[in-house]
Amino acid sequence: MGLMEAYVIGGLGGYVFYLGNLPLPWVLGALTSIMLYQGILKREVYCPDPLKQSGFLILGLFFGLYFTKDTLLTVAPYILPYVLSTIALVAVSIMNSVLVTKWIPVDKITSVFGSIPGGLSEMVVASESLNAKSSLVVIFQTVRLLTVLFMVPFIVVHTFSVNGSGLDMSASLGNAYEFGGWQYLWFLPAVIGGILFRNKIPAGIVIIPLALTALFNITLVEMAALPPMLLILAQITVGIGMGKGISFADLKLGGRYCFVYFGLTVTLILVSFGLGLMLAAMTSLNLPTAILSVAPGGLIEMVLTATSVGGDPAVVSSLQLIRLLFIIIVVPPVLKWYFGRKLEEKAA
Repeated sequence: MGLMEAYVIGGLGGYVFYLGNLPLPWVLGALTSIMLYQGILKREVYCPDPLKQSGFLILGLFFGLYFTKDTLLTVAPYILPYVLSTIALVAVSIMNSVLVTKWIPVDKITSVFGSIPGGLSEMVVASESLNAKSSLVVIFQTVRLLTVLFMVPFIVVHTFSVNGSGLDMSASLGNAYEFGGWQYLWFLPAVIGGILFRNKIPAGIVIIPLALTALFNITLVEMAALPPMLLILAQITVGIGMGKGISFADLKLGGRYCFVYFGLTVTLILVSFGLGLMLAAMTSLNLPTAILSVAPGGLIEMVLTATSVGGDPAVVSSLQLIRLLFIIIVVPPVLKWYFGRKLEEKAA
């Protein structure tokens, strides 16, 4: 009953967003409706984590289908300028988050880890090892995530789509859908890989299915199309899972400082748009693709937005993946080393 309740509320929210021509309707609609439902009625919906993970896995399979040999040739020349733009974005984030600590009683370590455009769980773990206030890191990262999820698709869709609403990804896939029969067995290694490596590498539940599907699609066989309804269901599931994890109580706990970190995120989004413009000017990428590639995540939402505004989803997913891995693998150790050294100097 609890699971059905979650899908009815999430599905209705997605459908309302879809009717309203809002960006990423099935993800953001489900997220919003679940968050409001829990916050207003004080009821907790049931959505087990494995189900949310399955939604991410299915989206990874869908994104992998966009990859061709041309994608690899297209992305290669952009890697260096893209990494430089990512470093610039992270540097701006760190400088701004340190700067605001002059006016609010939040320590620098908590502020920096609460603002970095990276994986929430990785930032929390890294901040805990430096004795930061991890509860505030969670809240500020949640504010950052919500701001990015709602602002970036809204701005990009209304700037680059013809009618201001964009193309529904599932509708575009549905026009070409044919049942694949036995060909669906080719997805099995990608599914198994995603499950096995989901906790072994950052965002493994999306990255492994995406990578293996793309690899098979490029080298072995033309992969069968997946049912469009499966894509909608996966998006609703992800939206429910994300909405379930956001509570009004958490946002209240951050109090007025949430507005400070909302402002930092808006600034970061504007900087990312500027870097996207530069990337488009320096390369042959079209503007929507460049902007969505540099935008501060999340990977899934930026790729879904790219499909609706004429961007290249394969390029966006490739570059967003590079950004994600760079921020998760490189940034926390560097920050831990820097702040650890500062703490040692203070102790001495």
